[in-house]
Amino acid sequence: MRSQAALHDYQRLAVEHLIEHPRANLFLGLGLGKTVSVLTAFEAARLAGEVDTMLVLAPLRVAQSVWTREPQEWQHLSHLRVQPIIGSKCERLAALERSADVYTINYENWLWLCEHLGRRMPFDWIVTDEATRLKKPSGKRFRAAKKRHKLPQRWTHLTGTPSPNGLKDLWAPNYLLDSGQRLMRTYSDFKTRWFVEDAYGYRLELRDGADAEIRNAISDITLTIRAEDYLDVREPVHHTVYADMPAQAWRVYRDLERQMLAELDSAEEVEAVSAAALTMKTRQVASGAVYTDDGSYEVVHDAKVEALQSIVEESGGEPLLVAYHFRSTADRLRRAFPAARLLDGEDVVDDWNRGDVPMLLAHPASAGHGLNLQHGGRILVFVDQDWDLELAQQIIERIGPTRQLQAGYDRQVYVYHIAARGTIDEDVQERQRGKADVQEALLAAMRRARDAPCPRCAVPAITCKKSQA
Repeated sequence: MRSQAALHDYQRLAVEHLIEHPRANLFLGLGLGKTVSVLTAFEAARLAGEVDTMLVLAPLRVAQSVWTREPQEWQHLSHLRVQPIIGSKCERLAALERSADVYTINYENWLWLCEHLGRRMPFDWIVTDEATRLKKPSGKRFRAAKKRHKLPQRWTHLTGTPSPNGLKDLWAPNYLLDSGQRLMRTYSDFKTRWFVEDAYGYRLELRDGADAEIRNAISDITLTIRAEDYLDVREPVHHTVYADMPAQAWRVYRDLERQMLAELDSAEEVEAVSAAALTMKTRQVASGAVYTDDGSYEVVHDAKVEALQSIVEESGGEPLLVAYHFRSTADRLRRAFPAARLLDGEDVVDDWNRGDVPMLLAHPASAGHGLNLQHGGRILVFVDQDWDLELAQQIIERIGPTRQLQAGYDRQVYVYHIAARGTIDEDVQERQRGKADVQEALLAAMRRARDAPCPRCAVPAITCKKSQA
């Protein structure tokens, strides 16, 4: 557990900005710690007697797991009670009745909450995580927020990509902060002042000098922090995104762990190659689909697909290079993201480097030496976790900092690792960080499987009948 002293300088700057500006924009680059910055500011305001409760609007996976788990990683936040308002209507109503410091809700249920509360808004601080979800002036979510935007004392917009489709996206979120004081009171007036509309009303072009005027208009309540300003662009920023498997997938996973333990107990030593083979099934389940004897596969969960969707939204339209290991993963990603393309020839490489491919799916073994992908993007996502460190390093280098600089791009490279929480994925990551070989990582995983207590009793989960139910 980290102490408050472990906050980075740019996170301290973000905290100060939120404390000083009750209604503010916080535009932090990818992976810079928006969540801990907001919670630290909330705790400071709470201790000062300025606020009691906070409501966070976020994508479903973020509302369900990211905000609930972040306080557990910091000593100064560990006492905060976070209550998600998700699930069925009955579950949401019950959640609202529970006492908490921070409530989280997904955007899909925002309209329901507004209807349920009516004109009341029993929260002192509202945070919109990925605020571009409210960018449409005609959208139901924005209109519901507009009716209630004056009720909370504080309102904070969070995003790393405030205007992915142009500066026109800034009007709606900023209206919620100041009722149009800075960017005009109506969207029509905003467009008339700073844009030129085509004859059909489909396209908006900025007037000369409008870019600087719009940014200057909101500069007093906006803090923008880019990774390039605080981090060494010569090193990629690695960030782990955790996916939480549902109960049904956990039952499959635990059954496989028991089989592996039996095999380990029957042998004095396990060779590295055998160790990797033993973990194959658990890695498959962690990724979401397990292969059957006839070569087909059965989907057991979509937690990693949902995590990737969150990264897509956070990246604000930037192209993503996505690394997979299992063919089942590639199949499922192509279904979930129809615009994604497989790295299967020179044509797709050319399209990617021209910026015509929003998501490129690549097996690390197919993205080896000599392949240049740096022109197409700077964000890499590992969906499947694999033991082979060399292959992982090779695909990182395809868009890595050295190639970015050689191509004339002075921009930060981001590497996301999607890991199923509490599974072999975490041990593979230890291997990837060079802290263990394959065999050591496997044995560590098995010790954890053997010793982990059942969440419903004190009996080890691996033998507890309740955990198997």
